[in-house]
Amino acid sequence: MELNSMYEDELRQFFEDKGEKAFRGSQLFTFFHDKKRYDIENSNLSTKAISIIEKEEINRLEIFKSFDSKLDETKKMLFKLKDNNLIEGVLMEYKHGYSQCVSSQVGCRMGCDFCASTKSGLVRNLTAGEMLSQVYEIENKYKIKVSNFILMGSGEPLDNFPEVIRFIKLLHDEKGHNTSYRNITISTCGVADKIYDLADINLPINLAISLHQTNDKDRSNLMPINRRFNLSDLKKSLEYYIEKTNNRITFEYTLIKNQNDGKKNIDEFYNFAKNLKCHINLIPLNPIEEFDEKRPSKEEINHFKNELEKKGFNVTIRRELGRDISASCGQLRRKIEVK
Repeated sequence: MELNSMYEDELRQFFEDKGEKAFRGSQLFTFFHDKKRYDIENSNLSTKAISIIEKEEINRLEIFKSFDSKLDETKKMLFKLKDNNLIEGVLMEYKHGYSQCVSSQVGCRMGCDFCASTKSGLVRNLTAGEMLSQVYEIENKYKIKVSNFILMGSGEPLDNFPEVIRFIKLLHDEKGHNTSYRNITISTCGVADKIYDLADINLPINLAISLHQTNDKDRSNLMPINRRFNLSDLKKSLEYYIEKTNNRITFEYTLIKNQNDGKKNIDEFYNFAKNLKCHINLIPLNPIEEFDEKRPSKEEINHFKNELEKKGFNVTIRRELGRDISASCGQLRRKIEVK
């Protein structure tokens, strides 16, 4: 395993096994995750420890290109990995601080029609160290501290479950970034078996479900994951998750004109979610070249929101950020790769 993906106790054991003092592991952990540095030769580690480290892998990435929105404070990053693959990240500034979308995979195998990330399929999973490097590179570049993280970049987080959980725990570590679990969100298209696993771990993070359709036939056409875990399977996993964690979940729902924005969808949404502890976040469609559909009008979006609220749901409409810099995940990477 690469050194910058290890927990502190693993690093301490690593150095002990190499015949070096265990506290060198604590020093290295702090160097990576508190100081956010990788230039080991300039650390306070011993010559012996540095010689040990030089024989091991440290997997980081670099900012390949960055784009600043002219419409708001959103910034879009293309990160270049050691193997020259590209992934994306988004930095958003709010009154309460900075939020960052983090990628968990190069590409994605889920196949959702409206998502640019999945159009070239899954290339590989990211390591915890590569996910953390996305955070550290942005913070170092802009001299900021990011307070909220959303695993909603390229990839399906629950399809890379072990490394995502390792990333979250490392991000939370008080000797590292010291991020509250409450400020971390996993967004999934509905990998039900992993939702059970997430519930059993019982971390007090936020869980967002990309729903986007309200019946099995239409959702299976839009999101192939529904053919493996249908809405009934998904609901059972969410009931288990809520019972186990007592956490409220969020439903992400992309509104597509004349596809999922009608009265039937409102009624089906109610029947699916009425007994779930949830919040609904409506997302006007951000069109991509490979998905030739339109977004509803502002009036139609507000009507859909109001009708759901009448049924007792708490509903918001996501504020759109960075539209001029392809801030939806996967769009920018794909534009560059297809050139």
